[in-house]
Amino acid sequence: MDSQERYERGLGIRKEVLGAEYVEASLRAADDFTRDLQRLVTEYAWGEIWARPGLSRRERSLLNLAMITALNRPHELRLHVRGALNNGLSKDEIKEVFLQTAVYCGAPAALDSFRVAREVFDELGA
Repeated sequence: MDSQERYERGLGIRKEVLGAEYVEASLRAADDFTRDLQRLVTEYAWGEIWARPGLSRRERSLLNLAMITALNRPHELRLHVRGALNNGLSKDEIKEVFLQTAVYCGAPAALDSFRVAREVFDELGA
């Protein structure tokens, strides 16, 4: 598979998980400084890793919620809470991920993740 095919596959997966509107807005907002990063993330994170058969999208969402909590990246967490819901996770499952992270990543990180997730749930009426 060549780079363009991987990019197109990644773009499709990224839109399915995060929502086409968000992804298209991100790509439109890209400029000379950020365009290469958008391509890299779409091609490799989404077109290579998310496309692998070893884990389901649901399982990848569980992992992402935990890793992004550990890294304390609330902007990315907001996106991936939406993605987790799109991939079939329930609010209770998301809660369990964050409770687990409270023990392994620290209460402050988990508290922030609960706060961000609640905002997303409210926005979506979930």
